[in-house]
Amino acid sequence: MALTFYWYPNCGTCQKAKKWLNDHQLTYTEIHIVENPPSRDKITEMYQKSGLELKKFFNTSGHKYRELGLKDKMKSATEQELMDLLASDGMLIKRPLLTNGEKVTVGFKADAFEKVWL
Repeated sequence: MALTFYWYPNCGTCQKAKKWLNDHQLTYTEIHIVENPPSRDKITEMYQKSGLELKKFFNTSGHKYRELGLKDKMKSATEQELMDLLASDGMLIKRPLLTNGEKVTVGFKADAFEKVWL
């Protein structure tokens, strides 16, 4: 299956992930995560297939996360409310997000990419 690479071009981690993908000659479609954030349904699908906690999908070091006080809200918000937040603003999503429709990685660590994508 084709890879979809959700990224933010100004993000250093995203740039490293893109270089890794190119170095390993993997074909992907890139999507600017802020201009075209994944839909709520797409986020839900990726979350369910990832096996990760939902909070792993949040860019916890981002300005927007802190501005909205999400650290405290994470404890009491429902899964639906958190999905809605993620779908509302691409800057809230940890990046890059990489998926082939079956597998999902959030963020970039070369060893994790090797295990999942090679």
